[in-house]
Amino acid sequence: MAWFIINFVSIYDNDYSEVVLFFTEQPSKIIFSIFIVIAFFFSALTISEIFEDYIKDEKIKYVANKLLNIFAIVMPVLTILGIHNL
Repeated sequence: MAWFIINFVSIYDNDYSEVVLFFTEQPSKIIFSIFIVIAFFFSALTISEIFEDYIKDEKIKYVANKLLNIFAIVMPVLTILGIHNL
C-alpha cells in the first residue's frame, strides 16, 4: 500500500504517456498486480462479513457470497491482464 501511495503521488499530475510508461516497467507491473489481488481479497472478505451480518436467508447469503468470490477472482485477473498487455 505504501508503494502504491508513494508512486500514485509521483504520477498523479503526469500525462497519459508517462503513466503508461510507469505501468509498462516490469517491477511496477508485478508489484501493482500483487496490490490488486490483495485489495480485492480483502474487499471480498469485508463484503462477505457484511453479508453475514445483514442477510438472514441462507440461500441468498450463499449465492451472494459465491457471486462475490467470482467477482473477486475475475476482476483482478482482468485488471492484471490489461496491465500486462500495455
